[in-house]
Amino acid sequence: MADTDSRTGTTYANLDVLRWLEKTHAGHDAGLQRAFDAPTRHAMPAIQVGPAEGKLLELFVRLVGARKVVEIGTLAGYSAIHLARALPELGALWSFELDPRHVQVARDNLQAAGLDARARVLEGPALDRLAEIEREGPFDVVFVDADKERYDAYGRWAARHTRPGGLLLGDNAFFFGKLLDDTPGARAMRRFHEEAREHYDTVCIPTPDGLLLGIRR
Repeated sequence: MADTDSRTGTTYANLDVLRWLEKTHAGHDAGLQRAFDAPTRHAMPAIQVGPAEGKLLELFVRLVGARKVVEIGTLAGYSAIHLARALPELGALWSFELDPRHVQVARDNLQAAGLDARARVLEGPALDRLAEIEREGPFDVVFVDADKERYDAYGRWAARHTRPGGLLLGDNAFFFGKLLDDTPGARAMRRFHEEAREHYDTVCIPTPDGLLLGIRR
């Protein structure tokens, strides 16, 4: 049964509809399925974006003709595959991951998908390592999907290094439904929203946990 918003009268699709749409528009090939299933195989947290969100990221990268993309938070490389596939042959993706075990899984998945030549996974705290790639900027797209307590800091870095017309994308923008709580993570996420609005034309897309989209002014 579909859900209806009592304030607006809008009816939302149920899970069966969403699954059919996901299969129709965001189906997996072998490379994507390998990466999507990797958290289960390797006892990693299964916190990657969903298939529809991954395809959405890929389309955004293609829409702006991106050649240089930064991802903060690699996990098993599922979103990295989507981002890298949207790039032209000489495009480049720099993806940052803290956990060394996750780094190796992601590198293996990118290699299996035939994307290791254009996607580089850098190990360590992103805030410590982002300076290493600044000379490659300005960047066309920055996608943030990492530790939520540092989203505001990642957003500030992106604002300094994204070209006009480039994109800021931030997953988990609803902060798991706790965006308005009085916690360090919620406060950091609210700052991420508010500060993004200062530099970008923004909207929050109602994906399952929200995706902030900003176009750099």
